[in-house]
Amino acid sequence: MKRLYSILAALALTSAANAQIGAPYIHDPSTIAECDGKYYTFGTGGGGLISEDGWTWNSGADRPGGGAAPDIMKIGDRYLCIYGATGGGLGGGHSGRILTMWNKTLDPKSPDFKWSTAVEVCSSDGMEDQDAIDPGMLLDPTTGRLWVSYGTYFGTIRLIELDPKTGYRVKGNKEKDIAIDCEATDLIYRNGWYYLLGTHGTCCDGVNSTYNIVVGRAKSVEGPYMDNVGRDMYHGGGRMVVAAGDRKTGAGHFGRTIIDEGVELMSFHWEADFDMGGRSTLAIRPLLWKNDWPYAGEQIKEGVYEIESERRGYSLELAVDFVRMNVARQGGFGRPQANAAPPQPVPSQTLDEVKGTWPTGEIRVRIGDYMFRPWQRWQVVPVPQRGGTICGPLYTIRIEGTNRALTATDQLEVTTKDFADLDEQLWRIEQLTDGTYRIMPYVIPGQQGKNQKYCLYSAGDSTSTLAEYDFNTDNSKWNFRNH
Repeated sequence: MKRLYSILAALALTSAANAQIGAPYIHDPSTIAECDGKYYTFGTGGGGLISEDGWTWNSGADRPGGGAAPDIMKIGDRYLCIYGATGGGLGGGHSGRILTMWNKTLDPKSPDFKWSTAVEVCSSDGMEDQDAIDPGMLLDPTTGRLWVSYGTYFGTIRLIELDPKTGYRVKGNKEKDIAIDCEATDLIYRNGWYYLLGTHGTCCDGVNSTYNIVVGRAKSVEGPYMDNVGRDMYHGGGRMVVAAGDRKTGAGHFGRTIIDEGVELMSFHWEADFDMGGRSTLAIRPLLWKNDWPYAGEQIKEGVYEIESERRGYSLELAVDFVRMNVARQGGFGRPQANAAPPQPVPSQTLDEVKGTWPTGEIRVRIGDYMFRPWQRWQVVPVPQRGGTICGPLYTIRIEGTNRALTATDQLEVTTKDFADLDEQLWRIEQLTDGTYRIMPYVIPGQQGKNQKYCLYSAGDSTSTLAEYDFNTDNSKWNFRNH
């Protein structure tokens, strides 16, 4: 089994372990929607992707009408879909229409699955400085009003209002221009601010696409949307949220998903994933916030880390005796010494020098001062073939150079045991909106189903345990330091 997971780790590195797996091929994805325990996203051309767990995605979502760049939202007990029928140069022109339609369910196998007749809510005639395509919806949590932004580089980004009960355009509503030099926009609300996220750059050119996602914010949904240096998006402003990286380019079509308090995700597509033949693929990244500005976070990659408690800054470690290093102090107490030899590096303490002092079998874990000692160095390995969640793959967490794995117990404690491919030895590592991480066992022995409640918790400066996740306490939060 140890050899199997070494092979899986190697595969993870060469096949983008921190990307969605399966067949996540899509262009212009809608915001991710959940329906009866499954996740859905819809794309240009009709259809879309379905996932049982948010990690493995395959085709199967069904949306009639074709067209481009849909968005999806649950309102009450129904799902509202909005999409561009033409426009964006599709079919050779910029004459476009945006339509809405409803469904009781997103599951195409359900007897209740039936899309309503599509209704036009706005259009462009191909002559004006605007293109009716790429809609994104916001149901304002402060007012209950439903807003749509739409448009492309062909002209302006416009804002209209729909009736959230019918999906029709509000009678007498007048469209308003709010931005330029972007497309595939989306609106979100958070902490008293409205955010307009737009896709800047060029699309549809594979590995040469320059798409990137930018943002401005306003105190009113109608703008003006200003970036971090005071530029109005109506005059081309916009602060970067996510650009190319990790052998992927062309980030476009932002969507926000809230998983838990302090756990948010951004979904979008890469115009070209170099490790998937340059195909357009679904991307899901942590959504972080700093000074009320959004930016893309990172999923943990394979490596050796100090796992540091946000509570005090102490390190997760094996509960073993401290083994002193037999190294004499050099140079006294800093006093200059005549004819002294130049200082020589001190080698780090090795596993072989300390493991003989450790007890056999199970060893509990605790929290202590970090000294980059072997009992504090954790090898974190994604195991994407073992499964995952919408927040990312599952991981094993082991003391570097050993098969000793972090393990959840039925007493809501944490210990280390020889890795035996147990579900309680698999971990979710999810970046929170403040940049720290929560670490959750995939399952807890004796409890039914997947764990959604308990996380690795600093119950005291030196005591680690499992307890209910609470974003409002640093006890639930950890950092990964690559020393």
